[in-house]
Amino acid sequence: MKGLPTSSEWVVENLGVRQRHISGLDEFSSDLAAAAGLDAISNGGVDKNDVDLIIVATATPDRKAPSTACIVQTKMGITSQCPSFDIAAVCSGFLYGLTTGAQFIQSGVYERVLVIGVDTFSKITDWKHRNCVFFGDGAGAVVLERRIGGSSLFSSILFADGAGKDHFTVFPQDTAFTMNARAVYDTATTVLPAAIMELLSLNGLSLNDVTRIIPHQPSIRVLRKTAELLDIPFDRIHTNLESYANTASATVPLLLAQVNAEGLIAPGDVVLFAAVGAGWTWGAAVYRWD
Repeated sequence: MKGLPTSSEWVVENLGVRQRHISGLDEFSSDLAAAAGLDAISNGGVDKNDVDLIIVATATPDRKAPSTACIVQTKMGITSQCPSFDIAAVCSGFLYGLTTGAQFIQSGVYERVLVIGVDTFSKITDWKHRNCVFFGDGAGAVVLERRIGGSSLFSSILFADGAGKDHFTVFPQDTAFTMNARAVYDTATTVLPAAIMELLSLNGLSLNDVTRIIPHQPSIRVLRKTAELLDIPFDRIHTNLESYANTASATVPLLLAQVNAEGLIAPGDVVLFAAVGAGWTWGAAVYRWD
């Protein structure tokens, strides 16, 4: 953008972003979430009214009340009156939602849970500030379903440290986010590799057992450093920053949908997710594809 103290070359080199998608003035998180949810339901071959629970992870809700999940439920045309609620963990939101949904299934409470990650950061961006180049708008979703037997595996770990609350935030008096980019980089490159290695250790796995690494997309620099600290080739880490920028809660499900659509995941593959967000919040999850 003209007038910003940055350049296209800096954005590509440091963020990995060449283009992004921005929602329309009359298009909100619930609109993107509803479309992603219906796509996931269709791809999963289930009836939308057979969904037992809707979880929407977002840092950009349509309104302060009601929840975006309730708005999404009605926009999707779901009439089963299934419970619906939001999770707020910013860029870790989808991972928090995935873990919560899986626990409802593992405990036997529900059979099918729709988890949606969505953010429209364009609504809370100061387009005259250099930080405006970080984010794009997007949504992605998965349907979690109970399966009996087989060699299933789902395990996750989640963390939070509220000491980071001011390093990425929307202060009460503001309408746009404020970000300490150095603190974000330093935190992300510390907690992401640590969470990944702790999760793998808890499950008796190594990085050699992992087929696909599908992380949150904070920036290309963060992901390159994470690969370096994990001592793995960077090409083992999937990215879509070039086309979508950082879509916050939507990054992991969007990237998962792309990787799956390209036929890169087969039954039995071990898929690793990891994310870090404002708060600080972070975590990792591992799933054996079925």
